[in-house]
Amino acid sequence: MSLTKWQRKFIIGAALLAPVSPLLYLQGQFTRLRIGVLPDAGGPNEGVAGEGSDPASLFVIGESTVAGLGARSHDVALAGQFALQLHRRLGRPVEWHVVGKSGVTARRTINELLPRMPEREFDHILVGLGGNDVLKLSSPKRWRQDMTELLTLLRRRSPNAAIFLSNCPMIKLSPALPQPIRGILWELSKLHDANIRDLTSGMDRVFYYPQPRELVIEGFFADGIHPSEKGYSDWAAAMMEYFEKNHEW
Repeated sequence: MSLTKWQRKFIIGAALLAPVSPLLYLQGQFTRLRIGVLPDAGGPNEGVAGEGSDPASLFVIGESTVAGLGARSHDVALAGQFALQLHRRLGRPVEWHVVGKSGVTARRTINELLPRMPEREFDHILVGLGGNDVLKLSSPKRWRQDMTELLTLLRRRSPNAAIFLSNCPMIKLSPALPQPIRGILWELSKLHDANIRDLTSGMDRVFYYPQPRELVIEGFFADGIHPSEKGYSDWAAAMMEYFEKNHEW
């Protein structure tokens, strides 16, 4: 399916849902109030995974999962757990630095988070986005444009980096989201997943982790939406296993 067809499907879906959109909005607001908001991970926004000399570097940027909601500190959230997996794969320590903010879309990441990226080159970059572009109903066209721009800017900052992207959210598995919102958002998440897979397939050293067919959800969630510390560990391990099996970097 092409971007034109994804965009057409999005527009048709939006038109069909327009009559009930006020009810969906109220359901969404009620769900937000019922779940509450978890705090960001505490502690430093940088660290080292593993011991030894000749460390590799990792920069992690993105939304609430990158901000570490559901974890006590970043070393047990996505940044630290992915750095640990990278350390095990490389056999070298990995110095990581994370810049995350709950609620950001790809566009807001460009405007608000990218300026906070350290002025240095990184060996590896992990991008964690997609959830808010789904929740805030970014169109396939907007999602592709913003992600293209973000990846271009990251490549400009670190020309030789391997860039990894986490999957678009597995909305269908989020127990905190009621129907019909869960089903509607899942359809959009699948569109964004296919879109970003297509975009990155032609990019040099840019690797996307597609929505997994299976995901162990026991103990995965902290609040029904964001991962727990166990969830971050399992997720980082699953991503690294996929990248090792399917890509060279």
